[in-house]
Amino acid sequence: MKKILLLTPLAVVPNVASAHCPLCTAGAGALAVLAASLGVSSVIVGILIGAFALALGLWISRTIQTQYVPYQISILTTVIFLGTVVPIMPLIQHYAPLYIPFIGEYGTTYTINLYLLGVLIGAIIMLISPYLSRFITKTRGKQIPYQGISLTLSLLILVSILIQVLS
Repeated sequence: MKKILLLTPLAVVPNVASAHCPLCTAGAGALAVLAASLGVSSVIVGILIGAFALALGLWISRTIQTQYVPYQISILTTVIFLGTVVPIMPLIQHYAPLYIPFIGEYGTTYTINLYLLGVLIGAIIMLISPYLSRFITKTRGKQIPYQGISLTLSLLILVSILIQVLS
């Protein structure tokens, strides 16, 4: 009986920790929650939610080892991305005009959802970050510790600050 009680805690301790992708996901999600609580612009919250949703989708879709359907990773990533982004849309309804002067005789004005614009920017940053990280590693000849997460979070913060200051 004593052996069972001593071995029970070992059953819940993981053997291997693969923390890179969960850290990126948690970091992007934490930044989005912090931004919303501080009353930051809808574009900024969208950037952070978009990055979080894409990181979550890519991370979870790659945990399934067996491919059951063609394009399984793409389908799961899309479903998880939309399942994260779409439910938040009713909570963040902020629109702004976008004037395009070279369309039509006097130009054309479109109304854009700032949250969705931010989601698109955040998803693009998450897609570009691994390639930029590989480029830095190739250029330097070695990888900086925590380079992937540092680069991703730095880009998200930098773009968010630039948009907040310029708008």
